[in-house]
Amino acid sequence: MNSEIIQHRSYSLGKEQIPLVAVESLDDIERMNLKEKIKKKLKEREAVIVSHYYTDADLQLLADETGGCVSDSLEMARFGRDAKAKNLIVCGVKFMGETAKILNPEKQIFMPDLDANCSLDIGCPVDEFSDFCDAHPDRIVVVYANTSAAVKARADWMVTSGSAIDVIKYLDANNKKIIWAPDKYLGDYVQKQSGADMLIWQGSCIVHEEFKSKELESLCKNHPDAKILVHPESPSSVISQADMVGSTTAIIKAVSEMNAKKFIIATDKGIFHKIKEVAKNKILIEAPTAGKGATCISCAHCPWMAMNSLKKLLHILETGENEIFVKKDIINRAKGSIEKLLNFTNNNKDVGLANDA
Repeated sequence: MNSEIIQHRSYSLGKEQIPLVAVESLDDIERMNLKEKIKKKLKEREAVIVSHYYTDADLQLLADETGGCVSDSLEMARFGRDAKAKNLIVCGVKFMGETAKILNPEKQIFMPDLDANCSLDIGCPVDEFSDFCDAHPDRIVVVYANTSAAVKARADWMVTSGSAIDVIKYLDANNKKIIWAPDKYLGDYVQKQSGADMLIWQGSCIVHEEFKSKELESLCKNHPDAKILVHPESPSSVISQADMVGSTTAIIKAVSEMNAKKFIIATDKGIFHKIKEVAKNKILIEAPTAGKGATCISCAHCPWMAMNSLKKLLHILETGENEIFVKKDIINRAKGSIEKLLNFTNNNKDVGLANDA
């Protein structure tokens, strides 16, 4: 079957909607002092840090050093659910904080910056999406993890990039037609792998959309011994060149396990920190975002992820600001779409769980 797309409007963001990538400049003494203050406050507040692979290395290190979690968005929320801490500090973007709250409604969830958003989340406004779903009542609504709590509440299923193909194949085998949102590239990849009847929303990730296929071909000629690892939020012309297509967790695992020394990686370069921890002797090369027609809006790093910083983290621990709130009825409905995925993966142990982005 062929997938369909929404022709009337693109949900990709304009340059004016995207913040500049912020860089926190700290010397060693300032960094050490901030970390010590944060560690003290975490104990006082009975809090734990859950940090995404795409955040700054300082935040990932601090999460690991204090008994927290560095992972993909769903595993971050799972860890928070199982942690004994009363408070969760989510270093990531807004939908991750909301997902943590949905799975942990009894806990207080805080974020270093509430303006840290996601182009896929922004590009799927709940009112427009709900109207679209209502216009196609014969279809099951499947949304990617990179969506708001309200969109998850409108959905029948939530999936991650690691589980999407298995879930869609399962639904297709049960003769279900599907609405997919929000990422058009991931949706196209999943449709090609599954053959399902999918109506695809036209959103995109500003990081992965920028990877350039022709420049990747040229780079590969200069590094013929390199393996190409691509996140499926990337354009099909980039995915077609990959030796492995997978989620952030899958990419990290591939570098560690594949019999190769050199890797070209097409995803947010924040992941390089964790890869270097588990595969110290491997050579990592960023897939190109430059070239003809390049805008370098993100330069392979999410500007919203970059809003998370040690200084902001200390500030919320000192003030109690930036708590995440989700309405109870939204939590109840969104939890249903998430729990379908959790139940599915629990019953199908070979499903590639992971992530968002």
